[in-house]
Amino acid sequence: MLPKEVVSKVLSQALKSGGDFAEIFVEDTINNNIILTDGKVDNIVSGRDYGIGIRIFKGFRSVYAYTNESSLSSLINVAKKAAYALGELNDELDINLNLYERINTNIHPILYVPASIESSRKIGKMREAYNSAKSYNNEISQVSVTYMDKDQKIFIANSEGLYTQDRRIWTRLGIRSVASNGVENQLGGENPGRMMGFEMFDAIDTEYYGKKASEAAVTMLHANYCPAGKMMVAIENGFGGVIFHEACGHSLEATSVAKGNSVFCNKIGQQIASTKVTAIDDGTLPNLWGSLNIDDEGTETKKKVLIENGILKSYMVDKLNARRMKMEPTGSGRRESYKYAPTSRMTNTYIANGDDKNEDIIKSIEYGLYAKKMGGGSVNPITGEFNFAVAEGYLIRNGKISEAVRGGSLIGKGSDILMDIDMVGQNLDHGQGMCGSLSGSVPTNVGQPLIRVKQMTVGGR
Repeated sequence: MLPKEVVSKVLSQALKSGGDFAEIFVEDTINNNIILTDGKVDNIVSGRDYGIGIRIFKGFRSVYAYTNESSLSSLINVAKKAAYALGELNDELDINLNLYERINTNIHPILYVPASIESSRKIGKMREAYNSAKSYNNEISQVSVTYMDKDQKIFIANSEGLYTQDRRIWTRLGIRSVASNGVENQLGGENPGRMMGFEMFDAIDTEYYGKKASEAAVTMLHANYCPAGKMMVAIENGFGGVIFHEACGHSLEATSVAKGNSVFCNKIGQQIASTKVTAIDDGTLPNLWGSLNIDDEGTETKKKVLIENGILKSYMVDKLNARRMKMEPTGSGRRESYKYAPTSRMTNTYIANGDDKNEDIIKSIEYGLYAKKMGGGSVNPITGEFNFAVAEGYLIRNGKISEAVRGGSLIGKGSDILMDIDMVGQNLDHGQGMCGSLSGSVPTNVGQPLIRVKQMTVGGR
């Protein structure tokens, strides 16, 4: 933590051009990455990022600057330059700040800090996943496994009196399997991650994820191409929630709403989804990939019901956009690092469990597509129009999951799909991803139970 006297001087300088809010964000992060290719350690990289960001508000205007130098003179200089961007400096302004240290409740306890674990133990876990994936069958031609851990210490102080710190630790494993018949290749992948230390490997089965990655690759290698057309679609739990995240979630962030760039602007209290849909963003879920004790503005995270039984209840709001929207911040201000000013972002965003039995969802579909695993895609953030690849798909015939299909995609509009979800299962699960936006790339969870969409456009052949 920076000493209070240093913080007070820097924040006071930042307000010399008439700003009404100033903030200091300090980050000290250690990253470790290991790559295992075809059973051999290909690369081990460790790095440290340290820096300090200074942000100032003047009404609805804001300016952000950062530095790697932590000396008082350097910070004063950065604060002066940032303040000058908002107006002429007035050194006669008498600014008094009272800083109060706040101790945050740690709702995401860490048992084994990554720095205390030798690389050989990390590589050992990677080899478990590799061996399971490679031995699946002789059609698996290549397997790569990645490991990452991140230990981020932050300190936040602002002119409202906040003076606090936090520590976040993430660990993640990635498995990529390639199945080949000598003519073409198909990929399968798994990416389990948690806000945990090395104890994550007590919570997951590395061999299971290795087998699962290879199983998907081999299945898709033998699959026929997906038919195209409008049809009923069942989207599996976990990473299936990426469609809601991308096509709807971003439109519920204040970053879009405050600028009028969201289809959900001014719709609080209105029905925007099927009555089957309740959607939540919750950064307090213990040790999940997208969880935090506090956001990157120092606001405590909380459970936010975004949609309840189809009715829009709230948005995800950061400090600056809270001013513009005349709302309270919701613990949603996030940033990749000190190099970015924070803005409203998701944490763990998911569609809640419904009351439909999973087997009934499949039985109810005479003919349609079962999207077992979603892949990448693209979204128009203003309209919510999306196009997502189906990484692993199957046709449903006469209420039963039938043959595997590949090359499929789901095409639609976020606001439409919300209204067309007519069955929601009971097997909520979460998938891990990195979400990119204005404030960089941050860890986010997506999630849902098995859902049925009564009609979607399916791309294929």
